[in-house]
Amino acid sequence: MTVAEAPLLLMLVGLAAYAVLGGADFGAAFWQLGARGERGAALREHAYRAMGPVWEANHVWLVFVLVICWTAYPEAFASIFSTLTVPLFVAALGIILRGTAYAVHAGTAREIERRMIDAVFSLSSILTPFALGTAVGAIASGRVPVGNARGDLVTSWLNPSSLAIGVLAVATGAYIAAVYLAGDARRAGDRELTAAFRLRALAAGIGTGGIAFAALIVVALDAGRVGERLLEWPALATVAASGAAGVLTLALVRRSRFEAARYCASGAVASVVAGWALAQRPQLLPGLTVAEAAAGRPTLIATVVGVALGGLVLIPSLAILFGLVLRGRFDPETATETLAPRLRPSPARRVSLLGVAIALGAVGLLLVLIFDGGALLIAGVIALLGFVALASLAIVSARTATGCRTKW
Repeated sequence: MTVAEAPLLLMLVGLAAYAVLGGADFGAAFWQLGARGERGAALREHAYRAMGPVWEANHVWLVFVLVICWTAYPEAFASIFSTLTVPLFVAALGIILRGTAYAVHAGTAREIERRMIDAVFSLSSILTPFALGTAVGAIASGRVPVGNARGDLVTSWLNPSSLAIGVLAVATGAYIAAVYLAGDARRAGDRELTAAFRLRALAAGIGTGGIAFAALIVVALDAGRVGERLLEWPALATVAASGAAGVLTLALVRRSRFEAARYCASGAVASVVAGWALAQRPQLLPGLTVAEAAAGRPTLIATVVGVALGGLVLIPSLAILFGLVLRGRFDPETATETLAPRLRPSPARRVSLLGVAIALGAVGLLLVLIFDGGALLIAGVIALLGFVALASLAIVSARTATGCRTKW
């Protein structure tokens, strides 16, 4: 790995996080589409409650990816956004409509209005991941040339690879959401909703597996270089890992082990992102390698260091938020409960974590500043990531200890 590839690695982490977490939000709305009657109303409200605390927070990963791409790879960013103006505009419009519908939903009293808002919410939640998937397909299939609007504004994203990946993006979101919602219903003690989403998770898992297999064939035949490399080592290993994680998820869901299934499903989707990256490497766009697209070395280093420092705010905040959600702290029946004392780490442990984190940060920064590539640069990036992880853990531990009596 070179210093030019370090921001790209961070982008892929953000893209995987958005595919998993943002995809689950979009997928939850998929299951609201067409839900009618008393049972449908319970299903819709469960999905709204599950998304409530996190639905806006998950978009931070999309912003994260776009800002890094814009800063570290400006030529590629300009080429992608000028050629893929249409699908990216559609995705942005879908996010706006989705957010508006979600906000208005809480103040809607009439049933006819609620149905219209729910329909807008669900359709925009399907349209957005589909449009983003077509943009990914355009890049993967080599239909985004270097230059300002050099690619075709229509056929660049309306082609077999783009359509296949767009459908797969919608399907994976529905699949992950069903697994998550089944676990949330189990935690809330609602057996009927648990059974309903368990069946949906099984059906969506099987359907998504079939769609993924079909999409792999389409991409292999249509995407040229990337399609060929998907069936070669090491990208093929990630494809196999994704399939194995998907099968394991189905087995866990069948046995109603939803918490373990949550992580396996997430791993299956993240493996797909990793496979695409390995198949695409070293090119970002046709004829444009990562090294050629990268900004100057000072900009790249500033980006990596800035992400590491920003992670000290972002990661602990999200960790606390998701920790509260997964422990049911936002559920009405547990809103007045306190965190278990056994979750409080000792002060000595927090000081130790912080000390190791600072040491890793200092070593990582030094290595990134000195070396342009090779094993020592990789060690520096890993050290910076370790700095973020351990410092975040220390901050979360301190917040848990001081806020264990907070009522939500």
